[in-house]
Amino acid sequence: MDRRRFLKKMVKIAGWSLGVSLAGVGGGLLYVQPRRYLWPLPDDNAQKPRSLGAGKAGRVVIVGGGLAGLVTGIELAERHFAVTLVESAGHLGGKVGGWQVKALGETFHVEHGFHGFFAQYYNLREVLDAAGAYGELIESPGYPVLFHDRPTETFGRTSTVFPLNLLSVVRTSKTLKFNDFRHDGPALYDLMKYDGEKTFAKFDSTDFLSFAKNGRIHQEMVDTILDPFGQTTLNRCDALSAAEAIRFFHFYFIGNPDGLTYRYTPKDSMTSIVGPLQRRFESLGGVVRLGTPARRVVVDGGRVTQVVVAGEVAPAAKTRLPASSVSPSGWCSAQASDGTPIFLRRHSDGKMTVLDARCTHMGCPVHLAPDGNGFQCPCHGGKFDDTGQPIWGPPKRALGSLPVVVDRDEIVIGGDSGREESLPCDFAVVACDVRGVRQLLDDDRLGAPTLQRGVRALGEADPYVVLRLWLDKPTKPQAYNFFTCSRYRYLDSLALYHDLQQPYIEWAKRTGGSVVELHSYAIPPDRMVAPARIQAALLDDMYEVLPELIGAKILHQEYQQQSNFSRFAPGDHALRPSTETEIGNLFVAGDHVKLPLPASLMEAAAMSGRFAANAILRQSGLQQITITSVAKKGPLA
Repeated sequence: MDRRRFLKKMVKIAGWSLGVSLAGVGGGLLYVQPRRYLWPLPDDNAQKPRSLGAGKAGRVVIVGGGLAGLVTGIELAERHFAVTLVESAGHLGGKVGGWQVKALGETFHVEHGFHGFFAQYYNLREVLDAAGAYGELIESPGYPVLFHDRPTETFGRTSTVFPLNLLSVVRTSKTLKFNDFRHDGPALYDLMKYDGEKTFAKFDSTDFLSFAKNGRIHQEMVDTILDPFGQTTLNRCDALSAAEAIRFFHFYFIGNPDGLTYRYTPKDSMTSIVGPLQRRFESLGGVVRLGTPARRVVVDGGRVTQVVVAGEVAPAAKTRLPASSVSPSGWCSAQASDGTPIFLRRHSDGKMTVLDARCTHMGCPVHLAPDGNGFQCPCHGGKFDDTGQPIWGPPKRALGSLPVVVDRDEIVIGGDSGREESLPCDFAVVACDVRGVRQLLDDDRLGAPTLQRGVRALGEADPYVVLRLWLDKPTKPQAYNFFTCSRYRYLDSLALYHDLQQPYIEWAKRTGGSVVELHSYAIPPDRMVAPARIQAALLDDMYEVLPELIGAKILHQEYQQQSNFSRFAPGDHALRPSTETEIGNLFVAGDHVKLPLPASLMEAAAMSGRFAANAILRQSGLQQITITSVAKKGPLA
């Protein structure tokens, strides 16, 4: 359909809208309105028992304590399953988690970045409600987008009636004009035709920017709407599947009956979100094992029988290196035969020390400190002294020490199986991030080739950076406390924590300063430069947005550079694993799994957890959970 026919159709539907409003009756408009969709349950669902009876097989091991794992665990523990949740980090929450830092003589909580809880996060909201957390969230006044080279746009207060929601965006925009759409091709219409697997079959092979260009969406629409919001997937739009982008816009706007509104936490995410969920889980009898990496899943007779875990970072596989490769002048880095990063040091007496170079907080590879004194983690700011002992940030355990033997001219490292513990189970759920899923399930011993191919196809998006700054000057009063930013060098969003959360609000009032957080999403390889250069570029962008901070002294800063968001590249969808696997009692949860309903980010994680729980409930002959989503299809599908 060309743009002229499309505009005529929009005008006609808008006319229907007016008629419906005046007459108070249904009609054509009601047929195309976005509605909440309920995943159908079995006809006899209500007749089944709700909870597991005594003596039933109900041991569940969940690997991964992010939102997907927590939601799965809460739903099953509520039905009297014996659930053990193991997490390699020292805290739960995954990418929603946080940790304490010491700054300016005080203790603050920091997180992976700002989190917005949108109105259509139905499944996450229900779980948060049951934990007593959702009612504490604060509704945002709007969704502003700051542009480097054009006027600021504000979204979030438009109509939820289709197509008035689309028309009102154009009408209120300072940049978009109705006349700009007259030569557009079919791609804008395709955005309103999301239809699950049909959309992926047609558009998953191309990236989103090529889809917009080939489908003749005019550049102002791309620059003002599609690119800024597409970047919030934490994937670059030129590396984002067009089908995933269509689903993303359907979920957040076109197929969403609740509008583009969101809430945020009044305190840090551990206090406001993760803490209540953990307390809810444990109050139902769930067991949490922190600092417990899972090593492998054991399958016998086509079913998972146990999950093997370790109480410390697993030693590397046996590795042989020439002794001449290790300099006697200090630490040097290498890789074990299984890819594990390691540090080696030769002492004056000829003996060797080898450290596992994975941070004991969340497994990120640590680096030698720039000043040569110890090690540091670029992900969450953790620091270790020259012996591997933690001295700063979230890590609580020392870097793992690996067994090493010097045999003439050869160094033999690792090979020790280490301390292990087997957790027997009737069901297992792997709810890790992409890296954790690959480490655990890319295993020939599972005898699950389809699952293994899907796991191998998973990937991580380009790295992102979060920089939180404590400054000695205030910002000017703002109508909003979070901004999406577009067309800046590195800045993709900006959060004013002195207006968002305690104790930052109180700190700013007491000191006259401000706390600003800068985000850079999905930095491409050709722009991934040294952290100092990224920080300098982010500061330049911040001064352009907030010129009143020029000359402000940076009192303290926390810099994170991570790569743990799920990749949604062209072609990924076909092999992406679903919640249920070919191993009948093994399930996968997380925002990276293939779901039968539209969802994204935190809601995708929560929804996947509920689908995993439902599969276990179904196999156990119990009532399943009602799963709600936005409209299953687009209004013009």
